[in-house]
Amino acid sequence: MWSDGAQVKYSWTLFALLQLSALERQIFDFLGFQWAPILGNFLHIIVVILGLFGTIQYRPRYIVVYTVWTALWVTWNVFIICFYLEVGGLSKDTDLMTFNISVHRSWWREHGPGCVRRVLPPSAHGMTDDYTYVSVTGCIVDFQYLEVIHSAVQILLSVSITSVSLSDLDSL
Repeated sequence: MWSDGAQVKYSWTLFALLQLSALERQIFDFLGFQWAPILGNFLHIIVVILGLFGTIQYRPRYIVVYTVWTALWVTWNVFIICFYLEVGGLSKDTDLMTFNISVHRSWWREHGPGCVRRVLPPSAHGMTDDYTYVSVTGCIVDFQYLEVIHSAVQILLSVSITSVSLSDLDSL
C-alpha cells in the first residue's frame, strides 16, 4: 500500500497542516479572548505533537492516546459548529466561550473579510465597555461561517491523520 518513506512524508505533511491550522486558530481565539477554545487548542497542540512522535517512532501508546484525543477533538469541533450555527438551543451571543468572565466574542465578528467596523457612541452613561455599540457592515462571509469552516478543517485533518496513524498501529 504505502512505502515507509511515502507514509512518513504523508504523516508529516498532515501533522504539519494540523499544527499550522491549530496555531492559526489559537491566535484568533486569543485575539477574541475566547478562553474555552484557547484551552482546547493548547491541549490539542500538545497531543498532536505526542501523536506525531508516536507515529514516527512507532509507539502504540502514543498513537492510542492521540486516537482517543481525536475523538474528543472531533466532538469539541462538532459542538463549536453547532454553537455558531445555533443548533439545539445554543446561541453564539452567549459568553459560553469566554467562561462568562468577559463580553468578548469571536475576533472574526468585527474583523472578517471585507468587514467595516464602526464604533457607535453609547446612548447611556456608564455603558462604554459594551460591545453592542460596535457596528459591523459589509462582511463578505459572516463570522459564524468562518468559525464553522475552521472547525470543519480541524475535523477533516484530525480524521485523516488518525486513519494514517491507525494504519501504522496495524502494521506493528
